Amino acid sequence: MQERLVRIGTRGSALALAQAHEVRARLMAAHDLPETAFDIVIIKTTGDMILDRPLSEVGGKGLFTKEIEEALIEKRIDLAVHSMKDMQTALPDGLMIGATLPREDVRDAFISLKHTSLEALPEGAVVGTSSLRRQAQIKRIRPDLQIVGFRGNVQTRLTKLRDEVAEATFLACAGLRRLGLADHITAPVPTTSMLPAVAQGAIGIEIRVDDEDTAALIAPLDDKSTALCVTTERAFLATLEGSCRTPIAGLALLDGGILTFKGETLSPDGRRQVVSTKTGPASSAADLGVTVADDILSRGGREVLQG
Repeated sequence: MQERLVRIGTRGSALALAQAHEVRARLMAAHDLPETAFDIVIIKTTGDMILDRPLSEVGGKGLFTKEIEEALIEKRIDLAVHSMKDMQTALPDGLMIGATLPREDVRDAFISLKHTSLEALPEGAVVGTSSLRRQAQIKRIRPDLQIVGFRGNVQTRLTKLRDEVAEATFLACAGLRRLGLADHITAPVPTTSMLPAVAQGAIGIEIRVDDEDTAALIAPLDDKSTALCVTTERAFLATLEGSCRTPIAGLALLDGGILTFKGETLSPDGRRQVVSTKTGPASSAADLGVTVADDILSRGGREVLQG
């Protein structure tokens, strides 16, 4: 389809690279291109450099995308591959999501070397997670549990479990599956128990708005169902003005042209929760997300968000 070298921007973590490689493989298959037609450009982000404290203390979303987006704007790369749950709801001027890959498993994974599920943990057990959403949801289900901050890759977290820093932790099923580490999942957590982060399990390809060649290149990779669901969820998040400092969750499902969306916000201690579920046509994906957000705000969600 083209002769130019396509530069794919990504973070350097194992998961980010696995996602970039997946995009490259799909592009190779879609256009019968050799691997040499692509250059994977690793870019270190602010989120990668902060290892000594929870990211929620540093700022909101965008910590894993800012430097990559700058490279895209400056034309040092042609496209960027992101975990959609890391992306800000408002993109920088001149950039857009050009394609969304088919979504992986949206659920959270319970991981423990000793226990079979969150419910099976002994009273007062220590759970490791740095996600405020997961902390709030865990506290809502098991207020007796203790939470400790837990960052790092899968192997780092498993080592911490072996060292008994905690008895359990949580990661996204999607990331573990993409890394070929699904065997580390003790038990997937039903979304009825722990609603996932907005856009969890979805990979987005970001491009420049005026780059028609790259838009055409990635167009075959776009999964319409995933894109509609993610659009709903991100509209919900944008209306709530949520950040990494706010426990917010949401999941949209598409069935026969009808979207069903469930959203929630919680207080950090899990004691307060406001949930809303509504349905609507796929053609009104963003409107559905806004409707659910407005419903939550009108029923006490604003007070929960403001602490």
